[in-house]
Amino acid sequence: MAEKEWIHIYTAYGHLDAAMMVDFLSANGIEATSMQESLGTVYGLTVGPLGEAKIFVPEKDKDAALDLIKQMEQGKLELPENNSSFPADE
Repeated sequence: MAEKEWIHIYTAYGHLDAAMMVDFLSANGIEATSMQESLGTVYGLTVGPLGEAKIFVPEKDKDAALDLIKQMEQGKLELPENNSSFPADE
């Protein structure tokens, strides 16, 4: 069985930004992972080279992931009306 080839597709700034991007891609069916310099993680850096967190996806998902990110950055994605992650109005 061949090992997956992971491709860098996005640079986030800080662990939180990276975690949100990984979760966003995963929620849309794309396996993703992030890597950040350990000092940046320990000190919670979000700027400069130590604050950068690189997002990787399998090579086969590169185009779909880049398209999703482009749509997100352009504000073209919306939550469904029946989104259950928010509490119902009382």
